[in-house]
Amino acid sequence: MTDTFQPRIVGFCCKYCAYAAADLAGSMRLSYPTSIKIIQVPCTGRVDVIHVLRALEEGADGVMIAGCLEGECHFLEGNLKARKRITQVKTLLKRIGMDPDRVEMFNLSSAMGPRFAEISREMAQRIRELGPSPIPAKKTEDRVA
Repeated sequence: MTDTFQPRIVGFCCKYCAYAAADLAGSMRLSYPTSIKIIQVPCTGRVDVIHVLRALEEGADGVMIAGCLEGECHFLEGNLKARKRITQVKTLLKRIGMDPDRVEMFNLSSAMGPRFAEISREMAQRIRELGPSPIPAKKTEDRVA
């Protein structure tokens, strides 16, 4: 792949930990790829299989889900439920011939701003190596209003 390819990555981040870590990374002026579009969710347990698949269908080259440290979820088991769903997504992607490494789940605390920047760079590099998504991006007029 050429160096000009900038992967489009959707990041589902829990409000209490991962989103706060992303905010801290920004406050610390740590660099991470601007092509990562962060979506704040109350808990990663609210991220369903369809949300991840829809992000890929809408043109994302990769999806990262970032939540609280395991055992530290503010909603008790939300991140554990999310981990199971991400495993399901990876299985589905493998079945349709798409690399399951395009989707990954990470766990971090709100004080881990440097770690958020690091995993963002790692995810972007991984997707850069995989190349653009094999799913053709939808045209604006093809999208449902």
